[in-house]
Amino acid sequence: MNQRARIVMTEDEITAFIGESRKLQLGTINPDGTPHMVTMFYGLTEGRISFWTYGKAQKTLNIQRDARVSCLIEAGEEYSDLRGVLLYGTARRIDDSEGILEIGMNVARRMAGMPDAEELLTEYVAYTGHKRVAFVVEPTRVISWDHRKLATPV
Repeated sequence: MNQRARIVMTEDEITAFIGESRKLQLGTINPDGTPHMVTMFYGLTEGRISFWTYGKAQKTLNIQRDARVSCLIEAGEEYSDLRGVLLYGTARRIDDSEGILEIGMNVARRMAGMPDAEELLTEYVAYTGHKRVAFVVEPTRVISWDHRKLATPV
């Protein structure tokens, strides 16, 4: 077995890693074709990565023009501890206020690290939600790695 095959995460490991992480690097495509990269807190909507942002943000404008995105979630400081998931997909825009608020709440719960602070978070999400749009990423390709697997014998 080659080294690349040894470090691939299983579907369950990918699901757990995405579920326990809170931030990702979001890549969109600028009008001139260059990458636009930003760090985003994210939520999960029916198991898929979701996020919200301001309607006039560059990432929103980029996605409106070309919905292809990449999402990089990674962890680890030393080479032997590196883990990550790179998800390529299409960002599907959510425009209805109920959907935006639901995604906003999912993001806010994870961002604040307070999954049960509904009352505090609801006020924040409702206040900022009127200027926001939300997206759910429909994955087209997933790449993963977990260098901790290299420490175990083949």
